[in-house]
Amino acid sequence: MTTLLLDGGPVAPDAPVTRTGGTPLAPAGTAWPTCASCAAPLQFLAQIHLGDLPGPTAPTPGVLALFMCANRPGRCEQWSPTAGGNLALLLPADRLEPVPAPGEADPELLGLGAVRAAVPAPTAPATATVLGRLGGTPDWLQYDETPDCPDCARPMQFTAELTEGPDPVTAMNFGSGRAYAHTCTPCGRAAFLWQC
Repeated sequence: MTTLLLDGGPVAPDAPVTRTGGTPLAPAGTAWPTCASCAAPLQFLAQIHLGDLPGPTAPTPGVLALFMCANRPGRCEQWSPTAGGNLALLLPADRLEPVPAPGEADPELLGLGAVRAAVPAPTAPATATVLGRLGGTPDWLQYDETPDCPDCARPMQFTAELTEGPDPVTAMNFGSGRAYAHTCTPCGRAAFLWQC
């Protein structure tokens, strides 16, 4: 089963819903993540509530937070699930609070310029833009790059596919491609990559 992620319009930057942009939510004391290549703060892209995944095989409730380096596009290997230019965090679903932004960082590089709710199809307008989908199988643009869990070495479960969207202020930059998020909920691990 697949659930489309549709542009449901603006929501609060710290809304505890599946959304793109805004402010990441995480357990108290979580520091804003940095790029392993350039050491600058990563841009927050999206949070996905795993309870929104369709079907009886939906993983244990939690939140997937996705980040990518926007400081040196193309040089920090943001497309790789292991090079450190992006980050996927699998977080508990409750007691989350906004992650404080690092004071020295450019706000435009930390988050998308506006927040869009990613909502299931039945509650979105008929003209809503598709921003991606939850569940199902990945629609790879190149070849199957399903990552293995670094803890148990098993292939990770496909969780979400994201597209850039039409609005340059809110669009994620995947080189006109698609991003793929995977999780291993038993190990508490997540991975993120994109293809174009």
